[in-house]
Amino acid sequence: MKALYVHGARDLRLADCTAEPPGPGQLRIRMARGGICGSDLHYYAHGGFGPVRLREPMILGHEVAGHVEALGAGVTGFAEGDLVAVSPSRPCGACRQCLAGLPNHCLEMRFYGSAMPMPHIQGAFREVLVAEAAQCVRAEGLTAAEAAMAEPLAVGLHAVNRAGPMLGRRVLVTGCGPIGVLAIMAARAAGAGEIVATDIAAGVLSFAAAAGAARVHDTASDPEALADDCAGKGSFDVLLECSGAAPALALGIAALRPRGVAVQLGLSGDLPVPMMQLTAKEIELRGSFRFHPEFATAVALMQARRIDVGPLLTHSFPLAEHGAAFETALDRSRAMKVQLDFVPC
Repeated sequence: MKALYVHGARDLRLADCTAEPPGPGQLRIRMARGGICGSDLHYYAHGGFGPVRLREPMILGHEVAGHVEALGAGVTGFAEGDLVAVSPSRPCGACRQCLAGLPNHCLEMRFYGSAMPMPHIQGAFREVLVAEAAQCVRAEGLTAAEAAMAEPLAVGLHAVNRAGPMLGRRVLVTGCGPIGVLAIMAARAAGAGEIVATDIAAGVLSFAAAAGAARVHDTASDPEALADDCAGKGSFDVLLECSGAAPALALGIAALRPRGVAVQLGLSGDLPVPMMQLTAKEIELRGSFRFHPEFATAVALMQARRIDVGPLLTHSFPLAEHGAAFETALDRSRAMKVQLDFVPC
């Protein structure tokens, strides 16, 4: 079978990869769709992000769904042909953080397509994947394209959980890429009273508005767009900062009311933090990293049609056209979510 390896910046190669039979507790899955994530783009465009660098060829991909081909010994609850969303998160379940109820902080985490450890954790952009049954969630009623969105939606759901009670809250979302728009959907599903979204790329704001943002602002063309919201020590209850950009974090904290909650989920390296405002307004700054139980919740919310990810799926390409797919995904003026279609190469 074929898998998509990244060897370095702008160096993607389809190459053979062994397809193993499923072991006890595992499923063999014929991949159907895989979404290109921001981290995949960093590996492709720059060979890594921040201190995380590629040190060996690595299979990319962690937003995937496919159909069960075979069941390993002892697996129940699945049948051949089932469409499943596959969580890339594989905590050990035995380390100090797992035992403390924090599996997303597992000390031995095996997360698909990650160059953090050495050897790297190989990803899921391959024609056939063997996964633990515990990673998989049946996705009947969804398309494969929708099921592959469970992972990024889970990221947004975890951020909303980190923010605390959302019912009736005024929420500011900075950064309206796929994660930002999914965070808007998650906040809306959790009962947010009003959602306002900002970005410096005007083209993505229409997605934010369609997802439930009452107001959207291009802060590149209108830097004072939130001036009224910042008056009187700010007025938003919650900030979901999804861009990983220092100016967005600073603007969001300025717009938060005293004792508001800022949740940082955008990653781009270390950011300067406006500590004076954080202290003087008693702002709570919380991190949000990956997810765990939210993955199954993401599938359930899509199945119940409480969240519709369809409008975000702007492009799909056959796996063999991976170069065009990644270049399209890099162009925010054209694309929101780009997926690979795992038709036989």
